[in-house]
Amino acid sequence: MKKAVQQIMLGTVTGSEAQALQTLNKIKAAGYDGLELNRFMIHPSSLMVRLMTRAAGMPTGNGGKLDWHALLRESGLSVISLHTDLGSLEREMDAVIAEAKSFSADKVVITGMYRFDYGNETAVCQLSERLNKAGAALKEAGLALLYHNHNVELLPVKGGLRAYDILLDETDPDSVSFEFDSYWFTDGGADAKGWMKRLGKRMKLWHVTDRGSRQTGPAMTPILKADSMELGTGNMDLDGLREIAVSNGMEAVVLESHKNWIDKDPVKSLELSAQWLQARF
Repeated sequence: MKKAVQQIMLGTVTGSEAQALQTLNKIKAAGYDGLELNRFMIHPSSLMVRLMTRAAGMPTGNGGKLDWHALLRESGLSVISLHTDLGSLEREMDAVIAEAKSFSADKVVITGMYRFDYGNETAVCQLSERLNKAGAALKEAGLALLYHNHNVELLPVKGGLRAYDILLDETDPDSVSFEFDSYWFTDGGADAKGWMKRLGKRMKLWHVTDRGSRQTGPAMTPILKADSMELGTGNMDLDGLREIAVSNGMEAVVLESHKNWIDKDPVKSLELSAQWLQARF
């Protein structure tokens, strides 16, 4: 089972070629096999993207200026998949295909839609049609299209369905697969294990992080703020989720923790999570 790190964790520790190589070597030494690259982090990104990622606590950094082909080759890490957005994929299909193949990646992942009404049934059905069309084009080129969820897909639509229900029902299993993020569905109050079982063989990748609180000592109130945690340090039933993911035949597990890193250090955080992964994969 391949183990990878999502590139979004690395913006603060890939500021130069030397720092990036040092970081990738540490990732390899921790037992990971590869990275999941983001197109907006391997090319110069727009001001809007930089502001959005910085506001989320995970700045893109200077990755757009680095030679990722050389860095990955020297570190010995592979590329599990290439993330992009659907609009860019539709506009630049040939370029995305060429770039994925240049990294020997066989999966392109859609990261979710911005400024999109997931509570609108018609809009979600139209999104499914767009995914089918893009997925068919990628399949023809020998690549797979995966859709990555957050928690917005849990919004209800007409008839008691969730947006994710429509995406599962209306997309073609031969053209569209899924990268399931168990953290965001758990954060949204959903039964992540139930959704995993429903995805079955269409679940090709598993995005994983734990969820809990770092607070120690007396609490000001009886309500603690939950956030991303290193694997095995939070409250999620990761072993139960792992069992289902493996039975689904997933091809890789991808770590993505969100800014709440131990000692505010993403490398220390991924090294700690690697201990849980190494014991189970």
